[in-house]
Amino acid sequence: MGKHVYTQKPLTHTVYESRLLTRLAAKYQVATQMGNQGASGEGVNLICEWIQNGEIGEVRKVECATNRPIWPQGLMTPEKADRIPSTLNWDLFTGPAKERPFNAIYHPWNWRGWWDYGTGALGDMACHIMHPVFKALKLGYPIKAEGSSTLLLRDCAPQAQHVCLTFPARDNLPRLALPEVEVHWYDGGMMPKRPAGFPQGKELMGPGGGLVIFHGTKDTLICGCYGVEPWLLSGRVPNVPKTERRVSRAAGDDNSVHVQDWIRACKENASSRIKSKSDFSEAGPFNEMVVMGVLAVRLQALNKELYWDGPNMRFTNISDSETLKIVIRDGFTIKEGHPSFKKEMTDPLNAKAFAEELIKHNYRAGWNLPPMP
Repeated sequence: MGKHVYTQKPLTHTVYESRLLTRLAAKYQVATQMGNQGASGEGVNLICEWIQNGEIGEVRKVECATNRPIWPQGLMTPEKADRIPSTLNWDLFTGPAKERPFNAIYHPWNWRGWWDYGTGALGDMACHIMHPVFKALKLGYPIKAEGSSTLLLRDCAPQAQHVCLTFPARDNLPRLALPEVEVHWYDGGMMPKRPAGFPQGKELMGPGGGLVIFHGTKDTLICGCYGVEPWLLSGRVPNVPKTERRVSRAAGDDNSVHVQDWIRACKENASSRIKSKSDFSEAGPFNEMVVMGVLAVRLQALNKELYWDGPNMRFTNISDSETLKIVIRDGFTIKEGHPSFKKEMTDPLNAKAFAEELIKHNYRAGWNLPPMP
């Protein structure tokens, strides 16, 4: 329709949707923005400038963590339906997801933890926490992905997750080589090891409930959620050229500034527009990285590192004959002090077909996507 778009994070549910949205925005030349407001903050600017000026050397490993979920995850699918509130159009909220009876456990707050509606703590918070990693290191498609977690259920995201995404070497920058790099994600209370030399007694989790550790060959760069308060483990404060565009702070807090940057882009002619700080040309490929982490977790029952063909959006090492099963409910009980484990599992699922469904969802009747440009 040619309308400018501001979309909250995570930008989309799937890799395919992210790719499609990126191409549609480019085709129709509209102003776009994903709501990861840290992109308009000074922290992300400094991180990009310090790293790309070679201040911490080559980066081969990055670790990211969040204190989320702060909503319940790892829940069994409810067996009963609740009365739908008069203020809620449940069908409209459900959208393209499969129809299921309303239960108060899903909405309004807890939807983030259910696969039909959200993407768990990773999809919700990695769009804030991983953005300076994607931007500063010029990442593109990962080539390998591996995930693990606490009990993985069919319908609800797990309580805690660890994901490792591997990115290939990229073209060198003038002051920095960009070798292959591993990017690790931790949530649900899981944390990376404290770096050598990290101040004793100082909390590892950073401001805003997020943490990023860039392990460089010369120094270690650490920041909090949204890229805020970056600092070097050496104690140095780099003095480097300011190469990143700054957004006017006149609008107030980071959320307001981020929205105003998009409004500014909306008012400009497409031929001369300065892109917003999280335009879909960047936010789309970045969100693919985030939901790739979700894919790695949901396919962990294959018990291997997954090889990813980014341009063609497919895994190359899942065979036609592989299957997996997923826990529907854990069946854990205690009777007279003795635990019992009787997990209810799905029938064996064809792994390749299941992966393809996660990459590109099949929507319920009445919902569809436009063709990929």
